[in-house]
Amino acid sequence: MKKIATYLLACVIAIPAVQAAGKAESTRHERNYIVDGNNLYRDERFAEAEVAYRKALEENAMNEIARFNLAASLLRQGNATGETAKEAVSILQGLARDAENISIAEKSFYNMGNLAFNEQNYAQAIDNYKNALRRNPDNDHARENLRLAQKRLEEQQNQDQNQDQNQQNQDQNKDQEQNKNQDKNDQNKDQNKDQNKDEQNKDQDQQQQQQQPQDQKQQPQQQQQGGISPENAQKILKTMENEENATRARVNAEKRKNGAPSRRAVTNPW
Repeated sequence: MKKIATYLLACVIAIPAVQAAGKAESTRHERNYIVDGNNLYRDERFAEAEVAYRKALEENAMNEIARFNLAASLLRQGNATGETAKEAVSILQGLARDAENISIAEKSFYNMGNLAFNEQNYAQAIDNYKNALRRNPDNDHARENLRLAQKRLEEQQNQDQNQDQNQQNQDQNKDQEQNKNQDKNDQNKDQNKDQNKDEQNKDQDQQQQQQQPQDQKQQPQQQQQGGISPENAQKILKTMENEENATRARVNAEKRKNGAPSRRAVTNPW
């Protein structure tokens, strides 16, 4: 993907003709530091350029050119998300908001647009490029980058929409697959339940079939063992004994009634 680089504001603000001696000396040092920083920047010695711009700001903390060029030198060092980048963005935001030099405000918006573009924050980049063009409609770089950012934003939105649709389709397919698996699991559970029930019924039938001969075998024994209770048996024996005694008494009575046959008297022969 195309990267957009920030650029350096290399011009120097003209020094007013009438100044106090002390102020003129300070302005000369300030200007010299900026010139030195610009030369170092062009040689890509960005850390040394940073030092020169900071010295210029020590002479005049409100120097907009020194502030802008310091931000540019910071952005050229290290990654764009570290502490140096945060300081650079803070400087550019301040210049875009309150710079008296409209050219510096324009270029601050332009560079912030480039930073947003490189971070794929195309909506923010578009807003910054538009602000740069409002301050300088002739900035062809800002206009070109604006069109490119608008194109990237459209592609990004289409890609996000496709990703959302794909994710939605995946979620839908996942839900359908889960429902299908759930239905299959429920069906298997029902089949297993019916099978277990059939097996239980079969086991019960087998147990009943095995129990029936035993019941039939035990039934005569129970009848034999439990037909007459001990009390009834005793009564029966007593009754039989009484009947036997009565019969014996009756026989004896009959014998006494009929009497024994009489014997003939025997006399002695003498």
